[in-house]
Amino acid sequence: MKTLNLYTDGACSGNQNNSNIGGWGCILEYGSSTKELYGGCIDTTNNRMELTAVIEGFKALTKDNLTIRVFTDSAYVANCFRENWHVSWLKNGWKTSGKKEVLNRDLWETLIELTQKHSTRFFRVKGHVNLESKTANLDKLYSQFTKWNGSSFSFDDFKYITEMNILADKLANKGIESNRPTESIEV
Repeated sequence: MKTLNLYTDGACSGNQNNSNIGGWGCILEYGSSTKELYGGCIDTTNNRMELTAVIEGFKALTKDNLTIRVFTDSAYVANCFRENWHVSWLKNGWKTSGKKEVLNRDLWETLIELTQKHSTRFFRVKGHVNLESKTANLDKLYSQFTKWNGSSFSFDDFKYITEMNILADKLANKGIESNRPTESIEV
């Protein structure tokens, strides 16, 4: 059975400000077929856009019971599933271990429901890596990647996954740009 890879990223220009613009991007890859999606909205946060990228990727699927690998540079998203935060949240009535309300509950509920339709694993990727930079220590980055995700990924896998994350980041930035207000000129 083939595995579907989902590469995601979210971004927010002016994050934590009262008025900002967010974008999300994702790439679905199944065998030799790929599909790129992106979008955005105003008055949001980076974490909401990271979650939205994954949700929109899942919403684009037309079948259930797939084997899916999600690659994200968001520790917030990856660790929720890798460390089973969501299980504790559900048990604690949507409260964190510190007894605070879980932020972005609406998006988490949607994402949890979507992931339960599939066999899903989350993997962490280092964001904003410039593979072409002469100063990028790719061996060190690969070591960090395997520390996060296990040694089943080759160095070439790591480079490819990183390239796909870079593309997801570019799509997220397209989502931001598509939501920037255009200035009108009075004549």
